[in-house]
Amino acid sequence: MPSTENTFPSRDAHRAWLSAQAALPQGFRVGTTRFDFTPKEAPKPSKMTLTLIALDSPTPDFAAVFTKNAFPGAPVLVGRRRLAEPRLGAILINNKISNVCAPGGVEASETVCAAAARLLGLAPTEILPCSTGVIGWGLPVESMVAALPQAAAALAPGSILPAAEGIVTTDLYPKIRYTSVGAGRVVGIAKGAGMIEPNLATMLVYLLTDLVVPRERLREILSRVAGETFNRISIDSDTSTSDTVVAVSSGRVPCPDLAAFEAALRQVCADLAEDVVRNGEGVRHVLRVRVSGAPDAATAVSLGKAIVNAPLFKCAMAGNDPNVGRLVQAIGKHVGATGPALDLSRLRARIGGQEIFADGAFRLNYDKEAALIAHLKSAELYQSKPAADGTFAPPVDYPPHERCVEIEIDLQTGPAGATVLGGDLTHEYVSENADYRS
Repeated sequence: MPSTENTFPSRDAHRAWLSAQAALPQGFRVGTTRFDFTPKEAPKPSKMTLTLIALDSPTPDFAAVFTKNAFPGAPVLVGRRRLAEPRLGAILINNKISNVCAPGGVEASETVCAAAARLLGLAPTEILPCSTGVIGWGLPVESMVAALPQAAAALAPGSILPAAEGIVTTDLYPKIRYTSVGAGRVVGIAKGAGMIEPNLATMLVYLLTDLVVPRERLREILSRVAGETFNRISIDSDTSTSDTVVAVSSGRVPCPDLAAFEAALRQVCADLAEDVVRNGEGVRHVLRVRVSGAPDAATAVSLGKAIVNAPLFKCAMAGNDPNVGRLVQAIGKHVGATGPALDLSRLRARIGGQEIFADGAFRLNYDKEAALIAHLKSAELYQSKPAADGTFAPPVDYPPHERCVEIEIDLQTGPAGATVLGGDLTHEYVSENADYRS
């Protein structure tokens, strides 16, 4: 759950709030540029944004976790190699094209890194590349190299907002979260809207801090935190070929308490994970599933994901229809298929605080039905309205609130639990992905 629950009456109010979150930690600068190009795979004019996140001085203290998809993008392949390098000086991100399985993709990433390194006075191996966008297309290397001087010239301390805006694709709005630890800061930005069940560790996350966190400890901490936050969300059950989470320390501020840093990083990541779901393609309801009483955390996580990925239940949520039979069906399907079967005889389920199932039977009545409908409507981000051409598009480009559909499943079979976040399944999601490349 976000550290605060915000409501926003307008896009301007949301952008003002983002700006208030956006102060960069010491030792970092960001710069962006945007240019026109025509993909060779599809002769249609497009725009690409290049984003640089640069350190004032290269650091040995950096960490990353990457997608488990067996067809990773070229930047992921390069990024895994970068983890063995002694220092990191900058991150280079492009949107529009993900550089996945494109001929010469690794060479293309390395060429662009080398060009950025020359501009920044770094070694090519001190640049970490990231790409997001259409799978299968190749990078427009010459156009990117030509545009890099503008991104480098734009590098400035102060605000991370230009980077948060630069990395988006189908996102409706940028995502920024921060927290403080003593005199230091932890600031994170995220890109993500569809093809999201990270399984890391099309989601990109950058976590910057000026606190001194040694390299090996930072890598241990990031692995734990990503597993407890980004690995517990799913918009559509699809794992992108490009998922990347990077954490970098500029080492400007002493950190006497690494446990406090880990707690701060976990809060930033948890907030960003929920932001990614709330900004999911076509998402009108965020589903927060709390599973308790499980024999172990893995069982709780898998059951939570089975619920948020159940198509019929997601559709019911989109329509503000408390069709709780679809929830119980999804639970039974998952448990029956995964085996060894859990004992479901003591399972209790609630939605919006209303008990809807206990001791093997539904607990429903007219008053509960009305309360459930009210709960779903209060969690709705916007109402679906088709355009004149019959397509659907979200009518807002900001999050009006941070409420969720609250679902609680108590298995009463053990001490473990987990919270999983997901979204509903809407006309907007189908329209967005039917027309993604056009």
